[in-house]
Amino acid sequence: MRKISLFIAMSLDGYIADSKGGVDWLNGQGNVDENIDTYSEFVKTIDTILMGWNTYHQVVTELSPKEWIYNEFTTYVITHNEHTSSEKIRFVNINPVDLVKRLKKEDGKDVWICGGANLVGQLVDEDLIDYYYITVIPTLLGSGIRLFESGKYEIKLRLLHTQSYNGMTDLIYTRR
Repeated sequence: MRKISLFIAMSLDGYIADSKGGVDWLNGQGNVDENIDTYSEFVKTIDTILMGWNTYHQVVTELSPKEWIYNEFTTYVITHNEHTSSEKIRFVNINPVDLVKRLKKEDGKDVWICGGANLVGQLVDEDLIDYYYITVIPTLLGSGIRLFESGKYEIKLRLLHTQSYNGMTDLIYTRR
């Protein structure tokens, strides 16, 4: 059965975006020579991405407006709006919990939950995330979009791995 992984960065005070939805603060403390490419290792394990509309819109308008950076994966974008899907980008108006349950049963590599907070919250509430890859960025935002706003119940996790570089700390957890 495919595993569902959240791979995301957050500020030290728990935000994935600032109060305007921006993510230009997603960097270390200035020494890029110390950066470790955890993304390249992670994406070797996946072939499917799931994201909400706001995350998709931010990727195509701000982060990579000239090219779709996730071309080697099948991406599902959860949206209530009508959009034309392509072979690699599928716009779906479906309950993300139902979609994840279906994807878990299909053949393939693992599934990456890319964002945003609303989508993550729905999947956490149903305890559907198998692995939590969280990079803590050395920034206190004070306000913004929280990664874990509130949950239905406690989910106990087991720490599998940590590493620090350029002021950032990667944490990898699984459910206990």
